Amino acid sequence: MGDIDDDGLPISEVGEWAVEKHARLEKYIRTYRHVREKFIDPNKSKRRASVGKVAGATYVELFCGPGKCRVRETGQLIDGSPLVACKTALADGVPFSEIHLADVNPDFSAAAVARVNANGGQAVGYVGTAEVTARKIVSKLNPEGLHFAFIDPWNLSGLSFALIRTLSTLQHVDLLLHVSVLDLQRNSDRYTAQEYDTFETFAPGWRSKVMLDQGLPAIRGAVLAHWQDLVKSLGFLDIRSAELIRGSRNQRLYWLAFASRHPIANYFWNQISSTSGQRKWDF
Repeated sequence: MGDIDDDGLPISEVGEWAVEKHARLEKYIRTYRHVREKFIDPNKSKRRASVGKVAGATYVELFCGPGKCRVRETGQLIDGSPLVACKTALADGVPFSEIHLADVNPDFSAAAVARVNANGGQAVGYVGTAEVTARKIVSKLNPEGLHFAFIDPWNLSGLSFALIRTLSTLQHVDLLLHVSVLDLQRNSDRYTAQEYDTFETFAPGWRSKVMLDQGLPAIRGAVLAHWQDLVKSLGFLDIRSAELIRGSRNQRLYWLAFASRHPIANYFWNQISSTSGQRKWDF
């Protein structure tokens, strides 16, 4: 589980690439603050003010971790993504009206909630798999609100299409998705076997769309293209590129992909992610 911080709460261990990932998260939250403001300030939107209440703007994480991390390579102690999101929104003067944090590890979920609330956030915790907690969280959210979900699993099976479909039932929802290129490249030969269900969890129906009598790079690309089409079928705009995050030895780790139904949100993300120059889905 990692060690314990001075506050008596657990700390997880992460690779140094987490710093870059958190920087992207911070930049996006800062970039769309004026949009978020319209959902939490009744004076900014006549339509929402007319019904006497605000719709709210929420932040959701389904693999939240404990909220504090130690960088494996340097020993540096850094905020986890829940704290990054909370602190960034507060510093901009447009805090999230609700923060929903879930993890399969109950100690991690409790620690993340405690740390966010200690820093001025309004967090609620959940324990369970991402698919289960996604359903619980969506049932509690205002359907007219603005919702931003960060889905950051370790592997492809963690990014099940079922949880994306659950979140897509929200009208105004943006998704920042960790798509593991490391898992895809290392294990795609195994995942094509009948006894493995990882590809089916990630991209249901892939066997009817992907020709297996081709090289592994082509199979990977076809599975990924099918996944993109599935996400688009939920009403999101095309995800035709993503930001590639590399490790300390320049190894390809994962893509950060952004899904939204609104062109402005996509524009914001593209402005942030294009700085790396590594935005193609390629192998």
